[in-house]
Parts: sequence; structure tokens; C-alpha cells
Amino acid sequence: MFILTEIRDTVALQPHTFGFEPTEVIARELNKKYANRILQDIGLVISVFDLTKCGEGKVRYGDGCLWYKVEFRLAVFRPFISEVLIGKVKSQDEDGIRVTLTFFDEVHIDKSQLPAPCAFDSSRQKFFWAAQMEPDTKRTELMDSPFQERLYIELDAPIRFRVEGDEFYDDEPGPPKAAQGAKYDLTVSKRPPYRIFASIAGQGMGPLEWWAGVGQADEQNNEQMDE
Repeated sequence: MFILTEIRDTVALQPHTFGFEPTEVIARELNKKYANRILQDIGLVISVFDLTKCGEGKVRYGDGCLWYKVEFRLAVFRPFISEVLIGKVKSQDEDGIRVTLTFFDEVHIDKSQLPAPCAFDSSRQKFFWAAQMEPDTKRTELMDSPFQERLYIELDAPIRFRVEGDEFYDDEPGPPKAAQGAKYDLTVSKRPPYRIFASIAGQGMGPLEWWAGVGQADEQNNEQMDE
């Protein structure tokens, strides 16, 4: 889930920090710059892990700062493909489910990555899994199924998911300028700079309550068979 990546940068220390240990001040300045930010094709930076190389501080002409060339490692959040994680359901709509990890909210589960057969109940704004029905059951039949047989995916419920992929998106240039004749719709929400795509199709995947007691039931069955 977390990786280390090495970065090079130049850090300026202000005169009022000269009385402190340079490496501590440098680490603090690097955290201000990188922590909780997305690095393209790398991931979400959590914090500075350590400094691997730090040169001597140099003064530039007309500048009272000490400038240090440093090499350091960052602790970065970027789960690998097929990694299994646990988060909480943040929201749902007809297209799928959004999951939060508390510090990261852009985990998306497309409706095609739900266990079959699943359907979206528009009256409750929730997906449900009809585990007792055949995987190819049509939505109309699913909506006629008894409520007591539906396994709903509740908001804020702990959910186990498998990472299927991720995507980076850089929109730093911003909207086109109106002077150039380009139109820009302010109502269109920006794409997040980093998204994770996940699945809950498979044994043990999905809300934790779906599988609560399954292990105990298996143990009891094994004990009965041994007897």
C-alpha cells in the first residue's frame, strides 16, 4: 500500500532558522511542500521518510537564505494491483460506489465490478446483492426479489475491495482563456488528480458484514464431519 520514492530538490533555509539543526528544518520544509500532495505517476505523498544526502548550505548573491541541495525519500500511498484493502462506503449512485480510506477518498468501484447479480435500488439509493439468485438474473427480476433476501451495501459500512488499477490526471494548465474564444463550463467538476479503480466481485469481497461468521460456520462443519 505504501512505497518509498527518491526525490532531489533544493531547499532554502530562512535566517531565523540558522540556530536549529539544518536536517530537521529541511525535513520540515520538504513536508510543507510535498505532504498530502499528488505526484504524477507516483502517488499520494504521506510525508518525508528520511534524507539520504544533504550538501553544504550556500548563500546566493542578494539572498540571505542558505540553499541546500538534498536527496530524500518520500513515503507514498500507491497500492499495487490485486492488493486487498478495507475502507468505508462514502457514496453510491447508478454508476457505482465510492470508497474512502479516511486519508484518501478517490476509490471507485464501477457497477461492473460488483458481485453478480447486483442491482441499484433507486428508492434507497443503494446497491444490493441477491446472493440466492443466478448470476445472469435480469434487473427486473432482482427488483421483484424479497427484501429479506437482499444484501444491501450500506453507507459508512466497512468494505473489503481489490485494487484493479489507477489513473493520474493533470489539469494544472487550467481552463481555456475566454479571450481565445474557448468556452468553459464552471458547473463541470474537475477530475481528481489520482483515482483508484477497485472490485468487490469475488469470495470474501464486499461489506465485512456479508462474511461475518463464515469462518466460524466452516469450522463447525469441519468439526461435525470429523465426528
